Amino acid sequence: MGLKTFKRGIHPPDGKAYTNTKAIEILMPDEGALMVFPLSQHIGAPATPIVQKGDRVLLGQKIAEAGGFVSSPIHSSVSGTVKDIKPMSTPGGAVVNSIIIENDGLMEEDPSLGKDTDYKNFDKEKIVNKIKEAGIVGLGGAGFPTHVKLSPPPDCKIDHIIVNAAECEPYLTTDHRVMLEKTERLVEGLNIMLKLFPEAKGYIAIEANKPDAIEKISEVAANYPNISVVKLLTKYPQGSEKQLIYAVSGREVESGKLPANAGCIVDNVDTVLAIERAVAKDRPLMRRIVTLSGDAVANPGNYQVRIGMNMKDFIEKTGGFKEEPGKVIAGGPMMGPAMCNLDVPFIKTSSALVCLTPASCVLPEEMNCIRCGKCVDACPMGLMPTLLNKCALDKDYAAFVANDGIDCIECGSCSYVCPAKRHLAQTLRITKREAMALKKAGKI
Repeated sequence: MGLKTFKRGIHPPDGKAYTNTKAIEILMPDEGALMVFPLSQHIGAPATPIVQKGDRVLLGQKIAEAGGFVSSPIHSSVSGTVKDIKPMSTPGGAVVNSIIIENDGLMEEDPSLGKDTDYKNFDKEKIVNKIKEAGIVGLGGAGFPTHVKLSPPPDCKIDHIIVNAAECEPYLTTDHRVMLEKTERLVEGLNIMLKLFPEAKGYIAIEANKPDAIEKISEVAANYPNISVVKLLTKYPQGSEKQLIYAVSGREVESGKLPANAGCIVDNVDTVLAIERAVAKDRPLMRRIVTLSGDAVANPGNYQVRIGMNMKDFIEKTGGFKEEPGKVIAGGPMMGPAMCNLDVPFIKTSSALVCLTPASCVLPEEMNCIRCGKCVDACPMGLMPTLLNKCALDKDYAAFVANDGIDCIECGSCSYVCPAKRHLAQTLRITKREAMALKKAGKI
């Protein structure tokens, strides 16, 4: 059987050689470091603080409660004292109300955590509640609360649980390392998810550029009759949810619909690992694994960091920059935002820091569109980026919506292939948000 994939797409240089052989290193915050926990680290309502300035908190203690059904609680990743609750900057540039905790260096743990659990006998409700209470959200970047994703409407018959192990974004290698270093736990995390949907089968979808991971995951998955490995063609954006669903199941998610409407649930590798920790080990989400990469850093690698840890301190602890970067990207270079400030915390959705020298991140000057159609050939959603770009520049939001601009997944494929160096993805991203707001307000 050939490698599975989706329609269209591109093949950018993957940049993974910087870190794909680097084992995960644990990096802890220093005693006295200020840990910052923004209350909006997920899609949905912000979390609500349940601690006050001056309170002493323990490692793993819940410090903010979910602000609604589509929301997620937050836990302290250190023990220490709450110094303040005030607006602070986040990696994406937003200013968000945040809990600031001074790390006392003791890592004194909440005594209610980590108790032995007979999770194999848990019913569905208890499994979902464990995931909810652990504060797990999509760790691939979107940040959708996982307990909501695992509670689809009754009319959605789920028969595919897909682990997104494509890791198609250039430079990122954390999922690859997790598959090699935490194989059994990852597969067991998928098995836990399958307990929620007895009629479903599990699929771990891995791109062909990770043969060592395919081999190791396949060996472990062979012990689970309802789990199989799907080998994917190496192509970007293979890890995009709709594209991955098509590659694995052959199904298309209709415009405006969710994966559950196509009978599928998709979670990325680190999310599934967090599910295993929450259900089998009774541990909330307090850490995540990030890639530090690019030609501007002294020691590229994969690091396990505490949520709330300062990014500037993190880079200094890894050896700092070998050359002043021209750009630091939060995430991968195709979809991650460029950062204007490193004095911000790692949050639940922080997947990577890609640090590029000025020579590696030159933004070419735009030229006139030459009507070559390469952006149309590349778009994984089958859109016409050049037409949508015109709508964006004209601020014709009605035409943007009429030409399915809302369906843009902001993958950047159009900008990558454009010989005229048009800033297609950038204008489409901005216009999409403006058009969605107008549509919600009934003005389109």
